[in-house]
Amino acid sequence: MSVKAFELVPAVDRELLMGDKARINIECIECCGKHLYVGTNDCFIHHFLLEEHATTKGMLSYTVQKLLFRYLGLKKPVEALKAASALERIIVLCDATVSVVDMITLEPVPSGGAKIKGVAAFCVNENPVNGDPFCVEIGVISARRRTVQIYMVYEDRVQLVKEVNTPEQPCAVSLDGYFLCLALSTQYMILNYSTGAAQDLFPYDSEERKPIVKRIGREEFLLAAPGGLGMFANAEGISQRAPVNWSESVMGAAVCFPYVVALDEGFVSVHSMLDQQLKQTLSFRDGHILQDFEGKVVLASSKAVYVLVPLPLERQIHELLAGHRVEEALTLTEGARRNIPKDKFQIMHKRILQQAGFIQFGQLQFLEAKEHFRTGQLDVRELISLYPLLLPASSSFTRCHPPLHEFADLNHLAQGDQEKVQRCKRFLITYLGEVRSTEGANGCREDVDTALLKLYAEQDHESLLDLLASPNACLLAESAPWLEKHHKYFALGLLYHYNGQDSAALQLWVRVVNGDLQDSTRSDLYEYVVDFLSFCSNPDLVWKYADWALQRDQTIGVQIFTRRPVGQDQVKEQKDQVKEQKDQVKEQVNPDDVITYLGKHSQALLLYLEHLVLGRRIQKEKLHTHLAVQYTDRVLSLLSQSPTVDQQVSLARDKLQFLLRESSLYRVQLLLGKIQEYDQLFLERATLHGKLEEHDKALHILVHQLKDFPAAEAYCVRGSASRDPAYQQRLLHLLLGVYLDRDLPSSTGTGELEMAAVDLLNRHGELFDAVRVLDLLPKGWSLQLLRPFLGRALRGSMHACRTSQVALGLARSENLQLQHDRLKQRRSPVLVSEKKGCVLCHNTFSEPDCVCLPGGVPVHTHCAAQRVVRDSPTRRQLANSNNHT
Repeated sequence: MSVKAFELVPAVDRELLMGDKARINIECIECCGKHLYVGTNDCFIHHFLLEEHATTKGMLSYTVQKLLFRYLGLKKPVEALKAASALERIIVLCDATVSVVDMITLEPVPSGGAKIKGVAAFCVNENPVNGDPFCVEIGVISARRRTVQIYMVYEDRVQLVKEVNTPEQPCAVSLDGYFLCLALSTQYMILNYSTGAAQDLFPYDSEERKPIVKRIGREEFLLAAPGGLGMFANAEGISQRAPVNWSESVMGAAVCFPYVVALDEGFVSVHSMLDQQLKQTLSFRDGHILQDFEGKVVLASSKAVYVLVPLPLERQIHELLAGHRVEEALTLTEGARRNIPKDKFQIMHKRILQQAGFIQFGQLQFLEAKEHFRTGQLDVRELISLYPLLLPASSSFTRCHPPLHEFADLNHLAQGDQEKVQRCKRFLITYLGEVRSTEGANGCREDVDTALLKLYAEQDHESLLDLLASPNACLLAESAPWLEKHHKYFALGLLYHYNGQDSAALQLWVRVVNGDLQDSTRSDLYEYVVDFLSFCSNPDLVWKYADWALQRDQTIGVQIFTRRPVGQDQVKEQKDQVKEQKDQVKEQVNPDDVITYLGKHSQALLLYLEHLVLGRRIQKEKLHTHLAVQYTDRVLSLLSQSPTVDQQVSLARDKLQFLLRESSLYRVQLLLGKIQEYDQLFLERATLHGKLEEHDKALHILVHQLKDFPAAEAYCVRGSASRDPAYQQRLLHLLLGVYLDRDLPSSTGTGELEMAAVDLLNRHGELFDAVRVLDLLPKGWSLQLLRPFLGRALRGSMHACRTSQVALGLARSENLQLQHDRLKQRRSPVLVSEKKGCVLCHNTFSEPDCVCLPGGVPVHTHCAAQRVVRDSPTRRQLANSNNHT
């Protein structure tokens, strides 16, 4: 995947270097800042000044000035030049001798001690271990022995500090700290010259190929390996980067992050250190030198010098993005992080991520696009603006300049493909739903929510109601026409409600329920309106729409009132409400007004009264009587119909009987007068007589009119449930008397009544007064018939007798104990005299009458009485005291 990463710019041309001398060739180069030094085959050093200039296209060009040149006095080529800027010296290798010349004048250092002879090659330690800033550490390969020597180079001398033997003759060296990276004749190795530890790397035949040993960073080296590979190795002999696949004939290499530049026969190749791919190839004939100096890559042929100028990383990244090579662009961006200031990188990185997101969005790679939008902190309106009409007309948003993408709008992107349009809209729905509650929507919440509402309505999305039922910032002026356009009237009502326009919401919903508007969102919209009204805090709206709701269905419509709080303050919580409100709302619908209003809706009135009396258990005679009358009228109405529907009558009577039985607040005489003439309502009449304590009449109806003996017995048990045993006994005796009273006319046979009486006695024998019962019973009844009654009565009598004896014994014991305590209090005398004073009034005793306080302290009787009035605990003390003289 090609990318234009560098441009080859001429620096020193042939004429400037050699004039008309055709046989002069470049042997080595060195660059230090703006200063360029060139060593030639005729033993000259040329000094040039390079000035950088930016062209109108933003590229670099160079103007060169030749400062001077110096002949070293030998007939040998200059093999190597290394600048030592701290010493203002140039270290020169010529004729197997390392010497030092002045950086400015190129004059040799006068001292003879600044030379090293018998040198095959040398390198400068760019990570020196010596802390002296005014010396340079170099590693020297001996031409005569298998050794590497470490020297310290000073301004006027060199000093040998270490000599390290090697297993083979070295042919190339690079130095970092204590670590020597060596190319031997058959292999590469790492050698620590401080400890002597060595690490073999991999074999290499130096006779077939020129070895390359290049320091590229702290304790890291680049090596030319067999098979046309550029291998990376650290000081431990480990490769932490993937190798670069270059050619077998590479003769030089340099690193200009994030690229590895290799010089081959006829061309220069550029590989990425990030993905190891070949990115660029530049034609370069007759090249034989490639070196990097402080990030500047310099190439030389035999006749001229060139600079390989890197294009700005931003430009490279933009070119990759222009070619839709997103992954490469992002990889290059991450790789450039360490070479760009943090603030600038963050701004650049965000923009590149945003651009990458739009590229992938255009390719329908939505997951990747969403991730890039999030990481790049995209202003979500950049995305919304692609969709026509989604941004509100009032939005102040303008697209980023320069633009992040090449699309005019969604139609331009999709090129008429409606499926693509729909996929893009579905993506935007998902994306907006995720970001609307995050920091990415800060400051533009109205734009985001309004756009989301429009998409939901257009796509008939199920989340439309969820959006409106939760806190949102949808613009009413923008959203209302859109919802109307797509027939989302229920949602529009929710929007009106959220914006405090309940009247508009109800008017819209009522039209939908009536069929004037078509919206199938909710099939239970009528019930929803009723529920809404039941929680509505505006009484005018409640009364306005209550009649409409009741005319449609009284059973459901009455819930407007039954669901409202009665007689107390409450917290208003609107079901399905779209705006959180917790306002304390006073009760504004009076129950009496509701009852009056419901007079023309009988079924609703009945349900409302049931709600008040049975549901809320309001204890008001007026309400209980009203409900009882409604029940009664309902029963009488059903009884008057022909034919009578037994099931309806039975249900209505059950309700009436329950109320008559359980309530004690209604007007009994009123109801009794209404049903007195109806023989079908004997049970109700019996209940009403019971409420008036007319138990004999009630029991007579149950026994003689209804012939329901179990009901009569249950009447006695239920009527005495919360009363004392004597009352229960009275009711049972009344019932027994009704059974045995032969003077009353009855259609019930005597035998049935007698058997009912026997059953009553046998079941509740212990509750009767046995003596009274025996007086009432006919003399002809056998003992065998009454055996269960007599047994239970006898056991009950004996139990009562024994219980009273136990109680009597306990009372006597308690009295005896009290007498004992009293005697203990009386056993010691209390002495008073005229000389002894009362502790309460401090006056002496003139009479023998006195009262003793606890502890035997005598006081006047009248003083003790006054103290009792003031202090109730003293009253108890005096009650237990002994008042004897």
